[in-house]
This record gives sequence, structure tokens and C-alpha cells, in this order.
Amino acid sequence: MPLTLRTRPLTGRIGPLPRTTAPATRDTGLLRRRRAAALLACAVSVALLGASAPPVPLGLGDRLFPYLGNPGYDVASYDLSFTYPGSNDKPLQAVTTIDAWTTTELDRLNLDFAHGKVESVEVDGRPAAFQSAGEDLVVTPGRPLRRGDWTRITVRHTSDPVSAKGQDGGWVRTTDGLAMANQADAAHLVFPCNDHPSDKAMFTFHVTAPNDYTVVANGLPTETARTGRTTTWTYRTQHPMATELAQVSIGRSAVLHRAGPHGLPVRDVVPSADAKKLEPWLAKTPDQIAWLESKVGPFPFETYGVLMAQASTGFELETQTLSLFEKSLFTEPAYPKWYIESIMVHELSHQWFGDSVSPRVWSDVWLNEGHATWYEELYAEEKGHQPMINRMKAAYGASDRWRAAGGPPALPKPPEPGQKIGIFRPNIYDGAALALYALRQTIGKPAFERLERVWVQRHKDGTATTADFVQLASAIAGRDLTGFFHAWLYGAKTPPMPGHPDWKQVPAPKKPTRT
Repeated sequence: MPLTLRTRPLTGRIGPLPRTTAPATRDTGLLRRRRAAALLACAVSVALLGASAPPVPLGLGDRLFPYLGNPGYDVASYDLSFTYPGSNDKPLQAVTTIDAWTTTELDRLNLDFAHGKVESVEVDGRPAAFQSAGEDLVVTPGRPLRRGDWTRITVRHTSDPVSAKGQDGGWVRTTDGLAMANQADAAHLVFPCNDHPSDKAMFTFHVTAPNDYTVVANGLPTETARTGRTTTWTYRTQHPMATELAQVSIGRSAVLHRAGPHGLPVRDVVPSADAKKLEPWLAKTPDQIAWLESKVGPFPFETYGVLMAQASTGFELETQTLSLFEKSLFTEPAYPKWYIESIMVHELSHQWFGDSVSPRVWSDVWLNEGHATWYEELYAEEKGHQPMINRMKAAYGASDRWRAAGGPPALPKPPEPGQKIGIFRPNIYDGAALALYALRQTIGKPAFERLERVWVQRHKDGTATTADFVQLASAIAGRDLTGFFHAWLYGAKTPPMPGHPDWKQVPAPKKPTRT
């Protein structure tokens, strides 16, 4: 996918977009995140009440996940410590330390956290009161926090790897340990956080496990310390990351190293017993990175690799610098070679589209999935001789049905209760890639390719919106594309495909009649 659902076909903003005038400037750092927080928090700012009021769950008002994230502060970094007991059905002892700037005066603050026991909370080294409210942990410091304060919140808690009823995601139990799958709103089932992609932060991981386990996490290793029967592994990111992209692998694993383009360190994590069998697939990654760099520019992070987990998830996931795959994808003989490689490229593409450039709100997720599907298809065409136009024509034929079932690409319908990943429907995969195909048909291949490169460079390490993409595309094309994008991204019906007036919608196959 994000969750690259293998059940999908092989073959924002609400209302009008703003008038396009000029290309958007790149938002950076604190300014960008404060702006995002201000825009998203306006609907809930009245709920920042004094400590005398009962605790309530807050949220940033995201249209698809209204209670995700919290107003009033901007996280700069997470320091996460986990102690793995040697069994993946028992809670891990954990300490989460959050450094943040306050963006308003706060008598108390909310964190997203819903699946563990909180043992204590400190704010700036002093004990703080805490209560649960919905899926929030509401913290009341000993004294109010002023706007612009630099504050440190330390939560001692457990992290339960056994999913509760109705809770999807978070820890994934593998045959030999654990991995993470936090998309779209499940990081707070693992650790307390501001669980929304608009608030990206730096991460440090300290994971203690028995000596016969190997731990790998996002970023690069900084220290490995063995003490008696356990080893503590420390990893640190060099770029900000959304909470939904966090990854920790704990297992009896082999870590295979190789060099990518320009000396990029590539490390893959596989079950030790399967390392030799899986090596031919892993060896493809450096060339896949080089292929994508030729399309969109330099790889955006400090390292990359594939985590092949012995687990049954039904999806693959673009966790930052270490994409999660089911091992069975690479061992199932029914999957053709070109298909497996294109799925690898799909998750790799997300390192640019979704990870480095993250969606400001979840309605912008088509920017992640449409682009990853686009490069998946382009790779299949160039390397696997699978013409993109065939898949695009098939997608066009189904597009109206997808829109009716799941909403247009940039206005997906909310997930059903208990189906948190239900937003990941065909309309934001092939449906969004179809909109990109229409865009290339409209502005031409050179302008489209320039748009892709400028997009990922301008918004690197940040967040961006559909409106940002419309503005940039219009600037590069030299004309206002607002109407084009509104029809393709928000319309209930699919517009005519430029250059292909013969393409038509195809009715759903009739179900057989029982006699």
C-alpha cells in the first residue's frame, strides 16, 4: 500500500479545488507542520479546555480518520525503547519519549494510544496525571504548558502484540517474532504518538531481545550492546518519518548487505533458513533503485531494503527504508516473475511518493498509491513487456464502478467500522494511476516527467496536498489544470480519456442465475 493489497486488479479536499495561480513553494520543518496543524485543528480547537473538564478524545479533524492526531503540539522526535520477552504473544515493556513544541497553551495534551497499559507519565521530568479517553491518552502536566515551549513527554507502558477484537494493524506476529504494519491508523496500537502523517518526526529505536534474535528498524544502526543473555539494538533515522511508516523486525533473521546506486547501503532482512533461496529476488533491488532514479531523481533516504516476513497479512507495505513483504509472495509459483518484480517496484516507489513526500491528510492518499501504481505499471511495461495501455484501458472500463463503490480517487469514502484499511480500494490504485495517464496524455510526456521530478524534490521530507500537485502541474504545463483535475479526481463519473475517444465504461459482469 501502502498496503499493496494483492486482491486488487492486476489488469483532500471536498468541493472545488482552489484556482491555480502559481507553483506552490516548498514547506519545510516547523513552519510546514505548524501550518498543517493549524488547518486541520480548526474544527477541534474549541475542545482544548482546562484541566477541570473531563478528558475527551481529540483529533485533527481528518475527513477519513477524524480522531487521528492531536492539536496543540508539533512532535520533533520519538525515542522508542522496547524489550522483547522472547515470545510474541506477551506484552513488551516499553518507554516512549516524545520531544515536541507546543503550538498553543495547554493545560493538558492528548496522545494517540490504545493498546497497552500505561504505567507512568512524566512531562519535563515531573510526574503527570493521565487518563484514557477513547483511543487517546490524556496527559495533565503538573503545570500548564505555554505556547512555544519545548517539552519532553515520557510514557512508560506495555506494547501488546496480540490484537484486540476490532483492532487491525500495529504489531504483526510472524512465525519467529514480530514486525510492524501501522498503516493507516495503527501506530498508536504500538506506542503513544501523534498518529497522523501531517506530523512527521525523527525516530530512534532501542530494542532489547534475547541474543538469538536479530533486530532491524528504520534507518541505520548506531549501536549494538550485548549484556548477558540479551542484546540491545539501536537504530536512528536521518530523515523525518510519519508514524504509520515505523518498522521494527524482531526474529531469527539473516541481514544481507549489498551496495545500491552511488554506494547506497542496501540491507535485506529474511528468515535465516531461506536466505539462499530468496537471494535472487533480493539481488534485483539495486537495479530497481537505479531504474526509479532515472525516472524521478535520487533515492531520498539513507538506506533501503526488503523485509520478508513469515506472516499472513494479505498486503505489502512501504515502511520507510525497509519495505514489508510476505515471504510467500516470492515463493508462490503461481505469480509470474514480472508481477513480483513490479510489486517490489511499487513499494520502492513509495519511498519517494508517500514516505519522503507524505499526504497532508488521508484523502490525499491517491498521491501515494496512484504514483506507486504508475511506476509499477511502467516497470512492468519496460522490463516485463506488459503494455501499460492494456491495463489503463481495463481500468477505464471499471472506473465508474470503482467511483460508485469507493468514491473518486481524491475523495475516497470513509472505511466501514472495524475496517481501518478499507480506504485502500481500486479507485486510489488503478483509478488514480488512470488520472495520471490522462494527465500525461494532456500535457505531454516531457512535461509529465518534469512534474514528477520537481514534485518529489520540492516536497522532500515534507507533506503535500492535492492542491499542491494541481498548482505545480499547472505551472509546469503553462496553463490552469484545475478543471481537468477536478473532473478526474473528484467527479462521480470518469471523464473521456484524452487521445482515446473509443474507450468506454464496461458494465459489471452479470452474476449467474440459479436455476
